[in-house]
Amino acid sequence: MRKKNYVAEICCGSLYDARQAVLGGAGRIELNSGLMLGGLTPTTATLGLVKEQFPKLKVIAMVRPRGAGFCYTRDEFLVMERECESLLEQGADGIAFGCLKEDGSLDEEKNQRLVERIKSFGREAVFHRAFDCSGDAFGTMEQLISMGVDRVLTSGQKPTALEGMEQIRELQDRFGDKIEILAGSGVNGDNVCRLMEKTGICQVHSSCKAWRTDPTTVRGAVSYSIASGERKCQYDVVSEKLVGRLVELVSDFGRRQQERG
Repeated sequence: MRKKNYVAEICCGSLYDARQAVLGGAGRIELNSGLMLGGLTPTTATLGLVKEQFPKLKVIAMVRPRGAGFCYTRDEFLVMERECESLLEQGADGIAFGCLKEDGSLDEEKNQRLVERIKSFGREAVFHRAFDCSGDAFGTMEQLISMGVDRVLTSGQKPTALEGMEQIRELQDRFGDKIEILAGSGVNGDNVCRLMEKTGICQVHSSCKAWRTDPTTVRGAVSYSIASGERKCQYDVVSEKLVGRLVELVSDFGRRQQERG
């Protein structure tokens, strides 16, 4: 039986975000760039600075060359392999990735090549929410286990983890002793305890999002806004306060569960 380790993983898009996560008490982050595109590969400079400044922080680095889906061309995959190796050499504790075929099934060859590269460094292989775009959740999970994947991030194939609780619960019941199930999408301090109680999972993934203003975003007729309305000159960042609350809630929940035996 796999020992339960209660974890609040924070989705970060910068060195600043990583700092806020650490200040809030997080022990693990997923490091990206381009969060407004769903998360893309971070620069090795960002990863290097994060590892230098926070050597005890566990950093899972995203390998994703573009937005949209997860069916990659040969050229895109060549870039992914090179990025994977560069990030591992720069000290990433694991890599988040996911490759699908056009029909939504796993691209076994591409995924296996990435897993083997990650394992050659002795690091963690994490399959991200490409899982939620695959057709057969349970068959896909069995394939990922056989490939040697350590963890899967999922919303239960629904827009949010709360909406996907039923499937997350079934995945945890069927596979939780063979692979780690990480629930993400829409997870926050208001719903995390309910999510863990209903699904039996012990690891959650959250952006703990706040906003900062850059007054040069919109000037006259020129706009580089990534948001709308009152947030048109803002961009998203991690909130230390929200991280702190989430970490405390997950830790307290885990402690109560262990006391119950």
